[in-house]
Amino acid sequence: MPRNNPYKGPDRLTRAAKTAGFPARSVFKLEEIDRRVGLLAPGMSVLDLGACPGSWSLYAAEKVGARGRVLAIDLDPARTAFPPHVTFVEGDALDLDGDALAVGAPYDVVLSDMAPRTTGNRMTDQARSFELFMRALDVAARLARLGGAFVGKIFMSGDLPEARAAVRRVFAKERLIRPEGTRSVSQEIFCIGMGKRAEPLEGA
Repeated sequence: MPRNNPYKGPDRLTRAAKTAGFPARSVFKLEEIDRRVGLLAPGMSVLDLGACPGSWSLYAAEKVGARGRVLAIDLDPARTAFPPHVTFVEGDALDLDGDALAVGAPYDVVLSDMAPRTTGNRMTDQARSFELFMRALDVAARLARLGGAFVGKIFMSGDLPEARAAVRRVFAKERLIRPEGTRSVSQEIFCIGMGKRAEPLEGA
């Protein structure tokens, strides 16, 4: 008998997100991170890597307001109606030329809710998640402003200490948050960097 798919069908948070006008339940994860670390404020410039279906970009747009700017990038076309201060670019967020990514740079906040297309092989999926995280961190290291912040999703694995050390080299403060809205079966956790350094630290 096949196992039930824990991701199939809307749950309470999925329905709540739709009611609030967001396409996915992931909005509550960013909302919690924002509340706990004071991430977003009016007038900020935000880069959202892997933005679709668009909940994080919409939430960021609400928080930064019309004076702020959000650049949202994803491989898939946008199926969400964004407000005027959100610019959507269809493409590989980690393989675009510098001009496309740097439209609003330097960014106050760089967000990455990216996850690999899972294979079902835990070790392979963890390795791919680590690679995505590190590439998103590299974007933040290049394009976040001095004192800026980074939020990146990563699957929990033996690579997590290396990922955290890499964040500490770029940012003065680093912490892990597993939001309450995360499904119990999920491997994901969010690594946050605050206070981007003028120059990355050497070593671990």
